[in-house]
Amino acid sequence: MAFIGAKPTNVPLTSADIQDGTVALADLSATGTKDATTFLRGDNTFAEAGGGNNTPFFYGELASHQTITRNTAVKITGMTNDEVDSNSAFDGTTFTVPSGEGGKYYISGSLIYDFELAGDDGFEVELYIYKNGSSIKNTRFRNNTTKDLRYVTLHCSGIFTLSAGNTIELYTQSLDNSGDNARALSNQTSIGGYKLIE
Repeated sequence: MAFIGAKPTNVPLTSADIQDGTVALADLSATGTKDATTFLRGDNTFAEAGGGNNTPFFYGELASHQTITRNTAVKITGMTNDEVDSNSAFDGTTFTVPSGEGGKYYISGSLIYDFELAGDDGFEVELYIYKNGSSIKNTRFRNNTTKDLRYVTLHCSGIFTLSAGNTIELYTQSLDNSGDNARALSNQTSIGGYKLIE
């Protein structure tokens, strides 16, 4: 480029030379999604505040009472009341980790036993969280007195490392003094969980 008169002196461009608000997101060289929901990190990448959302998440309550056969590990099925399912990964019985969503998950299950069918004489109950068909966490209540039981509440939860395709289910087992079956109560038996932000 030709100049009329003396050639300007080369000087470094400073921040004072740039008017505020003149550099658009598209002009930045950082990697990642550049939009109003992200921020620029010190490593020159864009990230969501807080690391993302707690998805996938799911929850469901037992729609109707379920008979629990004595001394048998029984899968809880039909937890379709008040169901929420962010990634269409929960069918009311089984949660399957979606593709690309492996990581740490908080999983929680609750169950209320009714021993009316067993003459109110239940004495031991267990609740299990199953991963891929095997127990990974359980809780137990045992009655060591001679008094009969009518209702027992169990809760089981934990943080688990899960991979895409892993399955999560709720199982339970009961014992009673007369050899009869018990039942899990609807709307008071549930399972839920969500992926943790890391």
